[in-house]
Amino acid sequence: MSKKVQLSVRSLVEYAYLSGDIESGFRTSTSLTEGTKVHQRIQKQYGEQDAKEVYVSAEIERGGLLFVIDGRCDGLLAPDAEGGLLTVDEIKSTSGSLPELPEHTYPVHWAQAKCYAYIIAQERELGEITVQLTYVQVDSEEERRFQQTLTASELEQFVHEMVDCYYARAAQQVSHQEKRDLSIKELGFPFPAYREGQRKLAGAVYQSIASKHKLFAKAPTGIGKTISTIFPAVKAIGEGVLQRVVYLTAKTITRTSAEEAFALLEARGLHLQVVTLTAKEKICFQEEVRCSKEHCPYADGYYDRINEALLDLRTNETRITREVIETYARKHTVCPFEFALDAAYGADAMICDYNYVFDPRVNLKRMFEEQKRRTAVLIDEAHNLVDRAREMYSSTLDKADFLEMRRAYKGKPSLYATAVYEAAKAVNDYFIALRKSIGEKQQEVTRELPEPLVGLIEKFIAEAERELLGSSSGGANPQLLELYFRCQSFVRIAKLYDERYVTYTECQRSDVHLKLFCLDPSHLLRTMSKGYRSMVFFSATLTPLHYYMDMLGGDLEADYSVVVPSPFSSEQLEVSISPLSTRYQDRERTMDRVVEQIGWMAGRRQGNYLVFFPSYAYMNEAVERFLIANQGEIEAGRMRANVQAARMSEEEREQFLAAFQADAQGTLIGFAVMGGIFSEGIDLAGDRLIGVAVVGVGLPQVGLERDIMKSYFDENGRNGFEYAFLFPGMNKVLQAGGRLIRSEEDRGCLLLIDDRYLQPQYNRLLPQEWLDYRVLRT
Repeated sequence: MSKKVQLSVRSLVEYAYLSGDIESGFRTSTSLTEGTKVHQRIQKQYGEQDAKEVYVSAEIERGGLLFVIDGRCDGLLAPDAEGGLLTVDEIKSTSGSLPELPEHTYPVHWAQAKCYAYIIAQERELGEITVQLTYVQVDSEEERRFQQTLTASELEQFVHEMVDCYYARAAQQVSHQEKRDLSIKELGFPFPAYREGQRKLAGAVYQSIASKHKLFAKAPTGIGKTISTIFPAVKAIGEGVLQRVVYLTAKTITRTSAEEAFALLEARGLHLQVVTLTAKEKICFQEEVRCSKEHCPYADGYYDRINEALLDLRTNETRITREVIETYARKHTVCPFEFALDAAYGADAMICDYNYVFDPRVNLKRMFEEQKRRTAVLIDEAHNLVDRAREMYSSTLDKADFLEMRRAYKGKPSLYATAVYEAAKAVNDYFIALRKSIGEKQQEVTRELPEPLVGLIEKFIAEAERELLGSSSGGANPQLLELYFRCQSFVRIAKLYDERYVTYTECQRSDVHLKLFCLDPSHLLRTMSKGYRSMVFFSATLTPLHYYMDMLGGDLEADYSVVVPSPFSSEQLEVSISPLSTRYQDRERTMDRVVEQIGWMAGRRQGNYLVFFPSYAYMNEAVERFLIANQGEIEAGRMRANVQAARMSEEEREQFLAAFQADAQGTLIGFAVMGGIFSEGIDLAGDRLIGVAVVGVGLPQVGLERDIMKSYFDENGRNGFEYAFLFPGMNKVLQAGGRLIRSEEDRGCLLLIDDRYLQPQYNRLLPQEWLDYRVLRT
């Protein structure tokens, strides 16, 4: 029996005919956003006998493989009254100039149309059929059509040659899937036994995937959440329930945990292809990220080499980390970022940032709906997604940028410079008028979308596109390019604007800052989640659960939730509360006593400690006093201090953590900020960490945005203080304290410094295992 290979028309023709460079100069995104409108406008011109969006499918057998090729053709035009032929119409939109002659068209476009024509000719037993490409210029709406009439045998030969071209890739894919499914069937949990709570979490994940539900899982730090979510998802792939797993993380350090989990399963026999995606700025081989053949040899001719590179990679690798991508990218001279993306679309699992699923600017647009329906998304440290989503769905503009563009293009001799100058001037003038209307208030908050500004920005985008297209070969102005993309984002977010948004404006001297601010991202997160088979949101600190289900787009009635109790005993953790005030107005008064309490904790037992503060300023002042107070111990070598800096490279972060050694002499105190890179996702097991102090209750700093959020939630029947301040703040506390107990053998002390921990609204958010505390005298 032949092995089935499911393949879309688009995937087949792009594999066989896509060629050339990555981004040969500037390419506008307007054609992408306007493409659907263009298709609909052309399809409205069709006659009554014509059909649009016609689904087609065909089977072709080759060398033991059954290729099932399907797709949706734009139009099927009935023969005219004079006895013409049936015509397949393929519509393509562009912001550039239209091709003048048939030889100026793209081979991949003809290939797509011919593939549809072949399937239709086979289905209807036609001897001949007409193939038509309809090109439309987005701005001018000019149309141009090219036609070919082909016999059924010509089309059959053409399509079969494409299938022959794809055969090696398909054979590799089938071989891989057979090995994968057999390995998963034989795969056991990679530890001798489940930790307490692990089986419950793994079972809930599998059940959610099987029943196509969202799951919100609160599971304690140290239980092994990563393996407990990945293992059942992998099992679902082996049973044919899933095609792909997408593992989302917020930070590099949690990405590493996912890679290690897949490596552990591979060591137990799993054969699965996992691709880690790295940001373009980090993985680019060039000093400057400029994706054009003129500036980058890895972009030059990328599509001419990518098929061979992918086949080589997939044949020889399973765990495709950043290092593996870089090795093969250099070997085949292909862009490592695009190479990783192309590899990820064909992989069984991918590890990437939240934005690949939830950000409308960069999400996985090439993942078709059918693929999404067979994909489960695992969202690690899901508590981070609330604020990340707010930023994804918000957008800002500054007057200063348009003033700069106005000056840059005033009197410039390029073809469209005057138009760019006028468009930038119009936006700058709008901001000047807005500043005058705000007056001495310096700030303004409205519930209205600034429609006139959106119109001016759309005009600026259009003029910037013409200038960038005209100068792409000679080097586009990088400031204009950057502003162009920010304006695109602004217009995109403006289309999402509803009652969950406000527009706020801040004036600082001559500048004006305007933001479309998303207050409640839950609706948009819910929208971006649609289409996927299952979503699993998990974290140790989804506290309170109803808040996170609400803010992450969950349905309290329909979606699943699970709370896994801590497997660790209260004897493992000694909790103390020091009821000092760390409120902003009291910090100077209580600073010395805070420092004393930290010294008291660290002086009880030699070892490694972490102390978390709510801000860098507070931390740095406390560190200065701590070093003075403990100068003798430090000079004698019995005590050391490591301090988190505001901007640390990956190497500096690794050095900070590497200092926490279990067998180190003396006492090490690491000072860090809550909500920062060291307050979650790090694993300092055993004696690498024996104590944690948390100074303050983590409340976000009072400011315009938080005040707006508080008012919004109060007006919408939810407790504004809790939603804007309390829940996000205490989440940072729980994350920081969760660094301490990571296994059944760990022991340690936790010191909470703030009198509010004894107040009911804060105290009720503490984990059960923290409630057996003692109150220190202050």
